Amino acid sequence: MISKKKAIAIGLVLVLLTAATTFALDNMVQLTIGSKVIIPKNQLDNESKVAYLEQYIKQNYLNEVTEEEMLDGQLKGLFDSLDDPYSVYMTKSEFDDFMDQTEGSYGGIGVIVTPGDDNFITVVSPIEDTPGEKAGIKPGDKIIKVNDKEFFAKNMDEAVDVMKGEPGTDVSLTILRELEGKEPEEITVTLTRKQIRLISVKSQMIEGNIGYIRIIQFDELVYDDFKKHLSELQDKGMESLVIDLRNNPGGLLDKTAKIADLLIGESDIVYTETKNGERDYYKSDEDKLGLPLVVLVNEGSASASEILSGAIKDTNTGTIVGTTTFGKGIVQRIQQLNDGSGFKITVSEYFTPSGTNIHGTGIKPDVEIELPEDVQGGIDNIDKDIQLQKAIEILKEKM
Repeated sequence: MISKKKAIAIGLVLVLLTAATTFALDNMVQLTIGSKVIIPKNQLDNESKVAYLEQYIKQNYLNEVTEEEMLDGQLKGLFDSLDDPYSVYMTKSEFDDFMDQTEGSYGGIGVIVTPGDDNFITVVSPIEDTPGEKAGIKPGDKIIKVNDKEFFAKNMDEAVDVMKGEPGTDVSLTILRELEGKEPEEITVTLTRKQIRLISVKSQMIEGNIGYIRIIQFDELVYDDFKKHLSELQDKGMESLVIDLRNNPGGLLDKTAKIADLLIGESDIVYTETKNGERDYYKSDEDKLGLPLVVLVNEGSASASEILSGAIKDTNTGTIVGTTTFGKGIVQRIQQLNDGSGFKITVSEYFTPSGTNIHGTGIKPDVEIELPEDVQGGIDNIDKDIQLQKAIEILKEKM
């Protein structure tokens, strides 16, 4: 049973002041009634500056601009000021598109991206069996153009909107790929969009009595799906298990913790900590899988994938095989506003059971082995997937 301390609610109040006439900024004073200060001068200065600039734009800007466009711009600027690529304000249409990717299906190319520290749009991972994966897009690729238009991390959401579209239509990507010991290579590929239906879990028995579960992402359904697949493999006589988290970009923390609870026995799973030092613990009870376990990871395993693999590693529940993970050790909260717009904002960082925060460094596997660039991992290519072969070898030694 997961036990969890009370959640910290965060509210956001946004005030927009408008001005009817222009005025001089250097003449502003604090607003008082008698001897009582109603609005301090510094607050009045800031609010008056916003109102002044609004009015100036309306009177002097060459092109037409609506109140809604100016408000959206102000709110986006508010989040841009945080200098955090994971904290973003979204208009109603942007928020709807964002939620589509976690709850349903959409027309697109199936590539998970993140704003990189180098101001490039960075591929976390392609989604399995999508145009992005089939085109050979890899974790770490930098998307520099979409349909010949340049995009950077700061306008990643706009780039994602362009990549989406009606199934059957084409979109071109220009990618910068870093090659070891060589100059980065610029590659342009044309992809045909398709309906991306989000599947969270797949499973199969391999090598007779070894269970294999591939978790594609940690969405709303992942815990129920994982539990169902795990039970089916146990009914088939599973004696050991491989969990494949390669190219899994992450997802929902609470669902991830519930999966860890099925595996690791009594322990902390993860805890988050706010800037005020307030901690929120996720714990596991004494029930555990009790079978030899190997977890496969790579540089496309991020966020929730790192929480699960970190808990398994720190509790010695299983062996981590592959390459160092992505390194995202911070947590965002998603909130929708009354008008349908919304935002996501970084509210805490997370720590593995040993107290390690892996942000920017990732989780180093117990057994490091790199998949050749021309080999696609997974059970469909089991003869060439040397990471999966190593997992099988480790499990056979333990059975």
